[in-house]
Formats: sequence, C-alpha cells, structure tokens
Amino acid sequence: VYAKTLLSLMMRHRHPQGKFLIIGGGIANFTDVAATFTGLIQALNQFADDIKEHNIRIWIRRAGPNYLEGLRKVKACSDKLGLGLKVYGPETHITAVVPMALGLTAPLPEPDLSAACGPPKRSLVKVPDGVQVKPAAAKAPAQGDITPATTAVVYGLQHRAVQGMLDFDFMCKRKKPSVEAMVFPFSGNHLEKFYWGTGEILVPVYTTTQEAIAKHPSVTVFINFASFRSVFETSLEAMQYPAIKTVAIIAEGVPEQQTREIIKVAEDKKIDIIGPATVGGIKPGCLRIGNTGGMLDNIVMSRLYRPGSVAYVSKSGGMSNELNNIICRNSDGVYEGVAIGGDRYPGSRFLDHFLRYQADPGAKLLLLLGEVGGTDEYDLIEAAK
Repeated sequence: VYAKTLLSLMMRHRHPQGKFLIIGGGIANFTDVAATFTGLIQALNQFADDIKEHNIRIWIRRAGPNYLEGLRKVKACSDKLGLGLKVYGPETHITAVVPMALGLTAPLPEPDLSAACGPPKRSLVKVPDGVQVKPAAAKAPAQGDITPATTAVVYGLQHRAVQGMLDFDFMCKRKKPSVEAMVFPFSGNHLEKFYWGTGEILVPVYTTTQEAIAKHPSVTVFINFASFRSVFETSLEAMQYPAIKTVAIIAEGVPEQQTREIIKVAEDKKIDIIGPATVGGIKPGCLRIGNTGGMLDNIVMSRLYRPGSVAYVSKSGGMSNELNNIICRNSDGVYEGVAIGGDRYPGSRFLDHFLRYQADPGAKLLLLLGEVGGTDEYDLIEAAK
C-alpha cells in the first residue's frame, strides 16, 4: 500500500524533466529486505506504464537480511517491465545513489546479483606524506569486562536473538556459548534447545533472575529484552547482584523518569548501561548483544568474527551496521562497537565509551557517529582538547 500510494502521488503532476524515486536505507539488523520489496514489486507491476509515461527513474540502495534475494527480484521485475531500475547493495555507500541519480557523479557499475556476497573490496586510506600520525591508545590495562570468556543472562524468551548470539560465538571460535541462561517468568523452569554449529546445546530457562544468577555466578552481562512496561523493575533487580557489570536495555519507550532512576542506580553501583532503545553492541571475537551486526552473512561480510583496531560509538543500531561496513572496507576491522540508543537520557554517553576505549590498548582508532539533537558530541570535543 505504501509503495502504491507513493507512486500515485508522484504521478499526480507531470514534470517536464521527469522525476526520481530513490529507495535507500541502512543495513538492516533483522528486517527481511526481500519481504519489504514484495509491495514495491506489486506496485511496479501495477504502475509500469505510468512510470514510463512520467519518466520516473528509480534508484535503489539496500542491504540487510536476504538483501540479495530482494535486489534480484526487483531487478528481474524491472527487466521484465523495461523500467531500467538501478540497484545497489552494501558495496555502494549509503548516500552514493543520490548524486548518481541526479547526474552529479558518474554511475557506478551495478553489482553482480547472480553471485553470492563475498568479502568486501578494501579501499584503504593512505596517510599523506608529511602527516604525523599520533600514537595508538595508551598502554594501560583495559577497563572493559568483555572478553572471549564473558557470559550473559538473557531476560525474555528471545529465541532468534539468542540463536544469533550463539552462531556468532561459534563463528568466533569461543570455547563456550556466551548465553548461560535465560529468564522467562511466565513458565516453569525448563531447557531450550539451540544450535551450536552443527551440534545442539540446551540452555536453561528460569522463572526468576535471582535463581539464574545464583546458579550461574560467572555471568557478568544482563541483556534485558523486557518490554517498556516491565523493563524498569527487571533492570533494577538485575543491578542488585554484584556479579552483573553490564546491563543492556533493548526496549524503546521507557519513561524518562524511570531511565534516570536506572542511570542513578547504575552510577552508584559502577555498572555500565547500554540503552534504552538500542540494538546493543558487539565486540568481535568476544560477545554480541542480541541482534547487533545483523544476520550471519553481514557478520561475515563485515568481518565481525575477529577483532580489528577501530572502536566506535553511535546512537542508531541501523547506522552501526553502516559503520561496520565502512570500517571493514577502509581498515583492518572493528575492535568494538556500541549503539547507546536514541532516547533523551541514554544509560551511557559517548564520552563514557571513548574514555573506556582510550584506556584499552586494543583500540587504535576511535570513531563517533553522532546525530542531530543533544550536546554529547560537544562534550567529547571538549574532552579531546
């Protein structure tokens, strides 16, 4: 319906030079790109003659789960109808289609959609002659608690997210799964089966956080998938246990007053908060929080299964995937990445993570992706001075 409405509005008035429809977006974490193109393909079939008559040129740049299948389908539809669509994937920068569509830059060759997505082409940036590169991070002991041995408790029966974390663990060659237990208060204690590579493992599910922490004392990360209605109580409960050092709050719409109370408790107990309204974070070779990094094909493409040297912080989880893509094409890869969330009062600030990265000798280059609104970026500038 959305695609049909948009095309019908574009054809309401004719323009002598034609019109452009640019369809783009960041690399999705869990949105099925092929499924989202179903409505677009139906609209193209319905309005094909009108699109030609109004000289509407369509450019697409999309990536994420099943993006190759989606691009193949929409390209096949275009070829059948003679619409001349231009389609690009993550090999093209997210904004590159705009100047190409408007004729400001020469169009790049379209990707080979018949081939499987392979490793990205590298385009390393050379340092100009005479430019002095500052030394890497100070040789101080790392403050972070995330290691290849770090384990987590997941609140909520999130099978897809947990399976994604376990697949990431296996790909990183972790010795044991990062998810030790799950908490789901609406059923009795039981075991849930997940894949570990080609084998299977059983993850215990408990009705209370207290029992989960008591039976798994080595857990240091609490990943909270509770809704905004109950995330306040469940997060405060998790922070009561001294073993918990990091809490990730995925839910959106958490009341600001509750968020501020969570932040106050976390500061008093020296607990790191990621979120609310976040996809989480990722440390290649160590831990992936929930759906961070997208599907496995994107993990492989962005080389998130082994650590690089670039540590970044962003607000948006979707734009984090774009950063992963850009970093892997212009450096040796991601060392760690965190999306702090887009709410007014994030549990941690840009500066908090940059100070942590600065003290970590593994982080050689620090990268920030800010957004419109807020002043946290200015705090970071002052700290850098």
